[in-house]
Amino acid sequence: MDRMLFYAHSGLRYLVLLAGILALAYFAYGLATRKPFDKLGRILGSAYSGLLQLQVLLGVGVLVTRFYYPALIGHIVMMVLAAGVAQATLSINRRKPQPAFVLPLVGVVVSIIFIIGGIMAIGRGVFTTTAM
Repeated sequence: MDRMLFYAHSGLRYLVLLAGILALAYFAYGLATRKPFDKLGRILGSAYSGLLQLQVLLGVGVLVTRFYYPALIGHIVMMVLAAGVAQATLSINRRKPQPAFVLPLVGVVVSIIFIIGGIMAIGRGVFTTTAM
C-alpha cells in the first residue's frame, strides 16, 4: 500500500506540472490578447488546482505510511502553500463581477514557485526520478 501511494504521488507530479504549464500559457495568452475570461480558463484553473490538491492528499497518505525525515517539513509547507495560493486566487477571481486573467496567472506562477521550492526542499529536482 505504501509503495502504491508513493508511486502515485511521484507520478502525479507530471500531471500537476503539465496542468500548471497549460494554465500558465493560457492565462498569459488571455492577458496578452486582452480577451475576456472564459469557460476554458475556469476549466484549466480548476484542473490545475484539483490535481494539486490531489497531490497534497496523496502526499499526506505517503507521510502517514512511510518513514518521516526532517526535510519533509519544508516540502509539506511549500506544497500546502502552493495548493492554497492556487485555490484562493482562482476562487477570488471566480467571484469577481468581471473575472480576468491577472489573478489566476499570478496564482499559478506563485504556486509553481512554491512547488519547485517544495521539491528542492527534499533534495530532488523537478524532473529527477525517485528511488524507493
